[in-house]
Amino acid sequence: MDYRMERDTIGEIKVANDKFWGAQTQRSKENFPIGIETMPKEIIEGFAILKRSAAIVNSELGLMDERKADAIKYATDRILAGELFEHFPLVVWQTGSGTQSNMNANEVIAFVGNEWLKQQNSILSLHPNDDVNKSQSSNDTYPTALHIAAVRKLEDVTLPALSKMKQTLEEKIEAFNDIVKIGRTHLQDATPPLTLGQEISGWHRMLEKTEDMITGSIPPYVKELAIGGTAVGTGLNAHPEFSERVTAKINEYTGKDFVSAPNKFHALTSHDELVYAHGALKGLAADLMKIANDVRWLASGPRCGIGEITIPANEPGSSIMPGKVNPTQSEAITMVATQVMGNDATIGIAASQGNFELNVFKPVIAYNFLQSAQLLADSMLSFNDRCLVGLEPNYEQIEKNLYGSLMLVTALNPHIGYENAAKIAKKAFADNSTLKEAAIELDLLTAEQFDEWIKPEEMIYPK
Repeated sequence: MDYRMERDTIGEIKVANDKFWGAQTQRSKENFPIGIETMPKEIIEGFAILKRSAAIVNSELGLMDERKADAIKYATDRILAGELFEHFPLVVWQTGSGTQSNMNANEVIAFVGNEWLKQQNSILSLHPNDDVNKSQSSNDTYPTALHIAAVRKLEDVTLPALSKMKQTLEEKIEAFNDIVKIGRTHLQDATPPLTLGQEISGWHRMLEKTEDMITGSIPPYVKELAIGGTAVGTGLNAHPEFSERVTAKINEYTGKDFVSAPNKFHALTSHDELVYAHGALKGLAADLMKIANDVRWLASGPRCGIGEITIPANEPGSSIMPGKVNPTQSEAITMVATQVMGNDATIGIAASQGNFELNVFKPVIAYNFLQSAQLLADSMLSFNDRCLVGLEPNYEQIEKNLYGSLMLVTALNPHIGYENAAKIAKKAFADNSTLKEAAIELDLLTAEQFDEWIKPEEMIYPK
């Protein structure tokens, strides 16, 4: 393999000729051979958006030659077009400020920008620190890139997936609102009965509330950007207008409404806003766990379970049992839920570990946050398209369970009292008879009275 020599303040180091990074990226690559988790693509895009915006502002402020800014814009546009991700090899497990990933971005942008300047026959050249990183520090660029990535992921990926699943549940509520079924609490039959639509409406409301929680956590908290704080929050080496103007350029590019963090000391050392936002994602994960578990319980069977609903048979369920079909979409989304809950613990602990002016657990916060947001989105879309859309009632089993339940006896309480109603239920259970048969045999009411008072379809609303 052909190499070139790259230099930084420590000295020279070999870099493969086909790689666009420089010395600091190469050192990080060699010094942290840990795991396979590379810096998320969304963070790299966040850096590109930031570096592009910073270059434009530095040029407008008279701090950078316009041709250098154009070169940086050219390079970052190529990154954002998805052309250069192979040149961002660094793992998550690096310095806790994300310095090496910031320098990876600076070096690749400088390399590509310099190639462009040569094509323009320019005598100018970009320096990774002096130009691409001008008015910046890793300490304010990494959290800025992280917030850009988090907001774009939540608003453009997670929330649309949640909305699609919510819409499917709305359709199921309307379609199944007249199907009366037995209720259950503590995994035991319960009364009064309810409709399948009412049961699903509980799932729908879960998504409504967590949608509100996620949406409410984004502005103003996650939309606050640290840029302009430089190393410790004072803004040393940055123009007084730099933060506000860069934030405005970021908004122009993304169509979002980011704001400059009012206290840069907080923005560098604390990530409580991401803890808060991820808490909402954990709330969504908890609700998805509940919904998916309800679905697989209600679809259990097909002959020896509850079996009140049917779900699509997507693939064979066993390598030994012919014809077996499993609730695999429920299993997948509940595994995602456990991962998100684990990520939440990691993020909370990592956010608590800031010392003095800087939190140094930023990459692991970024990795886990973005993973949760993506996994939730992917699993909701898959669960929706491959399970919920095809969910249908099993009318025969619903009716069998409804009228076979002993808990319908509760409707007799106002007429014959709790004690007598309990006698009917116990006798029916002991004799394996119906409630009606037990009531008549105990001479507690007539057949006509039973039919008048036990009407499941009239028990689904307050009266």
